[in-house]
Amino acid sequence: MELLGLAFALQVLRISVPYVLAALGGTLSERSGVINLALEGMLLGGAFAATVGSYLGGAAAGALAGALGGLLIAAIYGWVVLRFGADQIVSGVAINLLALGATRYLLKLIFNSASSSPSVPGFDSAGWAGLFMGLTALVVVAIHGWLMQTPGGLRLRAVGDQPAAAFSLGVDVLATRWRAVLASGALAGLGGAWLALDNHGFVDRMSGGRGYIAIAAMIFGRWQPLLATAACLLFGLADALQLNLQTSTSVVPREWVQILPYALTMVALVGIAGRSRPPAALGTPFRDH
Repeated sequence: MELLGLAFALQVLRISVPYVLAALGGTLSERSGVINLALEGMLLGGAFAATVGSYLGGAAAGALAGALGGLLIAAIYGWVVLRFGADQIVSGVAINLLALGATRYLLKLIFNSASSSPSVPGFDSAGWAGLFMGLTALVVVAIHGWLMQTPGGLRLRAVGDQPAAAFSLGVDVLATRWRAVLASGALAGLGGAWLALDNHGFVDRMSGGRGYIAIAAMIFGRWQPLLATAACLLFGLADALQLNLQTSTSVVPREWVQILPYALTMVALVGIAGRSRPPAALGTPFRDH
């Protein structure tokens, strides 16, 4: 029973990794004042890029390619919303649709398949997976410490709350927001890389709504890295439960079990509605001239 409990705990951690990395990226972006609904597309792009990178150069190359894939999608998103001031919600949804179509097209072009890639090198040993999870934990602590306790973090939060005041004190608002959006893409891309490398390949629509759940975890965690991570672990627990219940019970219809993580997301959001305060300038474009 103890071993079974340990196995379940490890399963929860494995499932939670992409949620955590995407939620951290979303937290940085939104604390700077930029809504980031594009996390889903960044996860998906990172997963596909990691698959190609691993196919060509192994798992380490895949992880790097995943981060770069998410970074590329974040750059497109930043160009649209920061350079041209486009609506951030509409642009985020558009980026997600673009990533969905582009990965499907490239999957057919590169791997001659409309549904999945061939098997690629991934986390073949518990050591590699454990190292990735350990580094993710260190990233959580580092980002929380930087955001909450350093001058750089204070400037980022000021840009998200009072951009005009921050600008009057010499803070480059647009550059700060650019860095936050790009960082969000790299982190979400790493989350996508975990999905691809842990499953040894890419499957169409592989992100499976994880970006949206990461957004819910970020809101549930009140835009604080540690609390957002705790929320991700809660959603990871719900996901692990539904996977285990599908194979261990025939009383509850399978379809009901599968909606457990999404139902928990809705309950969590309803429960904090009106009590969680976003950054004051979230979604508000800024012009320095």
